[in-house]
Amino acid sequence: MKDFFTVTPLEKVFEYIATFPVAAPETIPIGNATERILAQDIRADEDIPAFSRSTMDGYAVCASSTFGASEGNPAYLTINGAISMGENPSVRVLPGSAIRISTGGMLPMGADSVVMMEYADEIDETTLEIYKSVAPGTNVIAKGEDIQQGQSLLSPGLKLRPQEIGLLAALGITQVAVFQKPTVGIISTGDEIVPIQDIPGPAQVRDINSYSIAGMVVQAGGIPMNFGIIKDNYDALFEICRKALRETDILILSGGSSVGTRDLTIEVLNSLEDAHILVHGIPISPGKPTILARAGNKPVWGLPGHVTSAMVVFDRVVRPFIEYAGGKNRLTKNHTRHIPARISRNIASAQGRTDFIRVRLKETDDGMWAEPVLGKSGLINTMIHADGLVEIDMNTEGLDKGSAVSVIPL
Repeated sequence: MKDFFTVTPLEKVFEYIATFPVAAPETIPIGNATERILAQDIRADEDIPAFSRSTMDGYAVCASSTFGASEGNPAYLTINGAISMGENPSVRVLPGSAIRISTGGMLPMGADSVVMMEYADEIDETTLEIYKSVAPGTNVIAKGEDIQQGQSLLSPGLKLRPQEIGLLAALGITQVAVFQKPTVGIISTGDEIVPIQDIPGPAQVRDINSYSIAGMVVQAGGIPMNFGIIKDNYDALFEICRKALRETDILILSGGSSVGTRDLTIEVLNSLEDAHILVHGIPISPGKPTILARAGNKPVWGLPGHVTSAMVVFDRVVRPFIEYAGGKNRLTKNHTRHIPARISRNIASAQGRTDFIRVRLKETDDGMWAEPVLGKSGLINTMIHADGLVEIDMNTEGLDKGSAVSVIPL
């Protein structure tokens, strides 16, 4: 056990991310692609819009025909008909003329702007009075103004939001290649753990971690697979790990990294085919007794048994591995935004480790404050009350009340 606290810096842990494989792509309908990770380049093969169109109900005109028009000195134009929605107009707008047009209507040849109907009156069936001048391009979306043919639009690794789905629809793309979701096996270990439907006996606790971790796997873009509760028994743990590794892309053991059981976990992981330990302890709090192993080309995690420690380690350390396996590019624009705030009280921290402090956000007249949620790492209610985490790096000896912090949303 003496090498356990030879901790691996987080920077080194994250270097292992790219040494594991990324899931294969699959093609799915765009209606099912929201929140999925794009696996192909998207380039426009047409202009959007494909024609210049009006953004207002009004009159298509040559802008020069309206120059100088005002309420005191209106311009008078000849009305030459109307354009119906979906119609390709055959009539041309000449200087001194106008054509009625609806929002979204195709701009006729010769027209370069639209006068809103609020600034015009029809004197009779053929005469239009305009009392506000317009510049070329006013109330018009030009052909290709939104997207130009040949333009590179989206790159692999981007999480598709509704707006990206709308873009695909605008381009007529019905099927899109996305990365398959990685499957993540979850095993709870410990003689004291019982199923959640059971009433715990003396010295027993319900299996919280399988469910909280499964929820976080879903949020990270993975598919959780629960392999149940395994007692502190080498043979049982070895066999379930072998089974889980055959059926999943990533494996997470919860509870096998604490002082009493970590030797069993290490022994099992070292005994798996083509497996070795990469990380045996990381310099963070909570979550120092964390294990990362490689079994073949698959990552295997040993997380602390305390629920808060397990959730914090997952959020800050394990999540990037799952997101990478699912194809997400960590450099893409839709990453998590941190929330600026000020810490509401003094917080002590030891140098040589990174502390993650649970905080509750509170907005007051003088700004956003981060109130620490204090409590031991075995208390689930501290995570319930927390809106996010504040990171105190290993070279900082705590925070003073009022210090600016960046809150990582949970």
